[in-house]
Amino acid sequence: MLPALVLLGYLAGSIPFGVLVTRWARGVDVRAEGSGNIGATNVARVAGKKLGILVLALDALKGALPVLLVLRVMPDSPRAQVAVGVAAVLGHCYPVWLKFRGGKGVATALGVLLVLVPLAALAGAAVYGLVLVATRVSSLGSLTAGVAAVATAAFTAPAIEYALLSGLLFAFMLWTHRGNIQRLLRHTERRL
Repeated sequence: MLPALVLLGYLAGSIPFGVLVTRWARGVDVRAEGSGNIGATNVARVAGKKLGILVLALDALKGALPVLLVLRVMPDSPRAQVAVGVAAVLGHCYPVWLKFRGGKGVATALGVLLVLVPLAALAGAAVYGLVLVATRVSSLGSLTAGVAAVATAAFTAPAIEYALLSGLLFAFMLWTHRGNIQRLLRHTERRL
């Protein structure tokens, strides 16, 4: 059963809502505009903040829903829940439908953490919002949100596997943001 749930998590995560929403609403391919990323930040740049918020919500849902499902069918298996959550984030970052070129996984990770460690997700979202308002740099908000989520999960996660998951997702976020980190260090990162 677990392999099927992991596959389902990956396939749910791989739904490219950024591409679908911008194509449907604006007739553009978000991959050919702005940063070329399929995530909510680039959608907001290319197609407007309302569509960016919609994609943020959809990308979070595609992380949350598979984890909610595995919680229902395997409630006593934190490892299974973590595996499905990781699969959803990997699906967003490496979607089979887009030749494995996806987004950075922040909103999908948010959805996973909202289900498994809600206080960590909320702490991360709050820090993201504060940093974004102060700097208008989404990547800096995402990275500081990851730090806040890991720190909060260390103290509030109901299972050690969930705390480890938050650290794993943050490490993966560092990888997907490696270009952003270089631009942040050079002070050339885009602002919203």
